[in-house]
Amino acid sequence: MADAETPDETRKKRPEVPDWLAQVPYFLVMSALGAGIVVVAAAYFKRGPAIIACALLLAAAFRLFLPKDWIGMLAVRRRWIDLTTLVGMAVLLIVLAWVAPQLSA
Repeated sequence: MADAETPDETRKKRPEVPDWLAQVPYFLVMSALGAGIVVVAAAYFKRGPAIIACALLLAAAFRLFLPKDWIGMLAVRRRWIDLTTLVGMAVLLIVLAWVAPQLSA
């Protein structure tokens, strides 16, 4: 009779992720957010929010597909709450980017 594996044994078989590597998705998202803020500061009120929305969608993709111990500080609450918040804010920013008038220099 085969022994059934417990969740602890299954978790031990998964390779351990170093702490610094678990923060790489967070760093990528924050870098994209920073780039979007710089673009907004340069008076591009259509491109900046679009870049920020893409960063939020990237965070949602990381949150959806990566295990909790691989996403570092992107895991704030339960997965469905994080996904709903990230996608909702991205949609709102895309709408904002669409309706915002472009300032002419």
